[in-house]
Parts: sequence; C-alpha cells; structure tokens
Amino acid sequence: MRTDIFARLDREPEPPKIEAPRMSRHRIALFGGTLAFYVAIVWAVLITSWLVALDWKVMLFRPYQQWPELHAFLDYYVVLGQRGPTAVMVACWLGWRSWRQHTLRPLLVLGTSLLLLNVTVGAVKLGLGRLGPHYATQIGSAEMFAGGDIFPSGHTANAVVTWGILAYLATTPRARRYLSAVSATVSLGVGLTTVYIGTHWLSDVLLGWAAGLLILLALPWFEPLIARAETWILAMREEWRERRGGARPVSVPDGGPQPVLLPQSMAADGPAAETVATAPPGPALSAGHAGPAVRARAHPGHPTRPGGMPVAPAGVRRPPPHTDRAPRAGSPARPMTGG
Repeated sequence: MRTDIFARLDREPEPPKIEAPRMSRHRIALFGGTLAFYVAIVWAVLITSWLVALDWKVMLFRPYQQWPELHAFLDYYVVLGQRGPTAVMVACWLGWRSWRQHTLRPLLVLGTSLLLLNVTVGAVKLGLGRLGPHYATQIGSAEMFAGGDIFPSGHTANAVVTWGILAYLATTPRARRYLSAVSATVSLGVGLTTVYIGTHWLSDVLLGWAAGLLILLALPWFEPLIARAETWILAMREEWRERRGGARPVSVPDGGPQPVLLPQSMAADGPAAETVATAPPGPALSAGHAGPAVRARAHPGHPTRPGGMPVAPAGVRRPPPHTDRAPRAGSPARPMTGG
C-alpha cells in the first residue's frame, strides 16, 4: 500500500459509500426563506420601489471611475462567473472524481444543476426583459419589459451554482465547510464585480444570488432521478461492451467430444458430409498411427468410406507391384542378372 501523498490520486478499488443529501427540515426552511426573498426582490423592482432608486444611485456613482486601478484585475476576475470557462474547469475536476470513485454522480449532479440554471434563470430573464445600466432610457425607471435579459444576473447565479456544487459534493464535513466559504466568497465577488463594471444593477445581483441558492437547495429532490439515470447509463455501457466484444466461445468439458474442423470440399451434401465430425473420447493415438479423421484432415481432397479407408480419387493409377515379391504360380520366371 502506498503511503506517500500521491496515493490519494490512485483509483479507489471500489465505489465509496457516500450518502446523497436529503431534503431535511432545515434545508426546506432555507429554501422557503430564499424563495420569499426572491419574490420580494422581483416585486420591489416591478413596483419601482426604493430598491430601484438605490440601483440608480449606485449606477450614477460609477464605481469603475472611482477606483480605476481595480478595473484591469476585475475584468479577469469576472470570468469566474462565466458559464463556459467555469463549467469546463469544474467538469474536469468532477470527471476525475467520477473516474476515481467509479461513479457518475458528480457529473450528473453538475449537469442537472446547470440544466436547472438555464431553464429557471433564462425564463425569468426573457420574461421580465429588463435593460441593463448601459442601455437605460429614463432615470428612475425600472426598465422592465423593454427587451433586455439581465434580471437576474446570470454571472452571479452561475458562480453560486458552479462553485457551490463543489461544496455540495464534498465527502467530509470539514471539506464542505471550506468549500462553502470559498464558493460564497467567489460568488459574492463576481456579483459585486458586475456592479463595479456597470453591466448589472444591484438588484440584478441580489436576485442572482437568490436564484443560484435556490437551485443548490433544491438538488436533493433530484437525487432519486440522478440515481436512476446513473443505473441506466451503466447498464447501457455494459450492453455496448458485450455487443462490441461479440459472442464468447463455449467451453468444452474435459473428456468430452472435441470439435473437428472439416475442409471446405467436405462440407457439401453427400456421403462425405456424413463422416465423423467429432473425435470420440478414448486413449490418445500415437504419433505414427493417426486416426481416420486426422488422415481426412491431412488429405482434404480424399473422401473416406464409412469404415475409415480413404478412397482414391478418379483418374489416379495404382502403383506397380513391388519387385521383391515372389512371382505368382504359372508365370514365367524372369532371368536373373549377374550370374
């Protein structure tokens, strides 16, 4: 057994027993509170309340002009909220975990969360149609139903879900606490960065945080579906492997009849096709006394009689008699040479 630090990179011999999170009362209470906060933000923007006035004050303050030295760094930092780069990075890590632990659950959980993110956040974006700060037309207006797509903030919601999945899939309480703190810090920074750059209102970011948290809290409801999907995918993989490998050869028990391959010329219908196809069990023949079936294989052009004697093909002449045999009675003796 390896004891060095690289032993943790080896593949585990069998899948670990990791229990999926359940929808506990505490989680249900958090889900209900987050959903109420989500609805309150949407309602406050729809009625153009004080939250919209705060949006305009932050936008007119122009943080990117107040602290221009941060602009270069935050332009790169905001990439941590883009769906494409973050999904690739997290998928690589979870793919390695799936290989190491012999399970598809990490990748299936990531795919389910991203699908929920695209459906829920995308539907609200297109349904409300809010314009961003750079495209606002009237000071103090909520800019709703104007053909925009920035409410809620997709960058913020994606940062919450993508990095929060690492904490959701953590296998130990300690790792879950650390990863929860890291994901909260990253998602908080991405949301405030979009406000700094001026691409989102402050209320967009608040709603993005709530949207991403709702998806993470609702994932235990989808765990049974993820388990069934994993079972189906693994079954399809085994079936594909069997089809690709072909039929397995049938094993013959010791002492049983062994199959004998007949030449193609003997496979036709007729008396030759009725010859012995298997060698009966019995004592092994010596090398100098091959059986009839072996002789039939050695001379594929000579068929055999039912008794095992080879039949000479048509047109073949018999060999002349041996000269060392005695002459038959009644035949004249040949003269002897040399005396």
